Amino acid sequence: MATFGPRRLAAFTALWRAVTQGRRPDAPGIGDRLSALPRMVTGAVSGRYPELGRGRVAMLALGLAYLVSPVDLVPELFLSVLGLADDAVVALWLGGTFLTETDRFLEWERTRPAVTDRRTGPAR
Repeated sequence: MATFGPRRLAAFTALWRAVTQGRRPDAPGIGDRLSALPRMVTGAVSGRYPELGRGRVAMLALGLAYLVSPVDLVPELFLSVLGLADDAVVALWLGGTFLTETDRFLEWERTRPAVTDRRTGPAR
């Protein structure tokens, strides 16, 4: 039987918090979040968005690669349900992190000061 260690509990907690906060009336929709993802990653890697570090972006990429990779730490072929548990924990963590980080990024975009260029006007 699988145990709930601190990392699994943290993944479930983060996902639950993100899902419940995502149900607010003013919360961004999934389309807004998906369209913000490339801007968020680009801003984080370039340093324009300091809230999300490069290490966190790398962990997200590794988590995504782990889910889509045919190589698995616990193979489903031999351990069926237990083999799916590690994938489920990574998927929960990715889902919770996606919701939390895109929410923070969209809020950061809304509240950051606008930069104006004298020749072209306010930046969008």
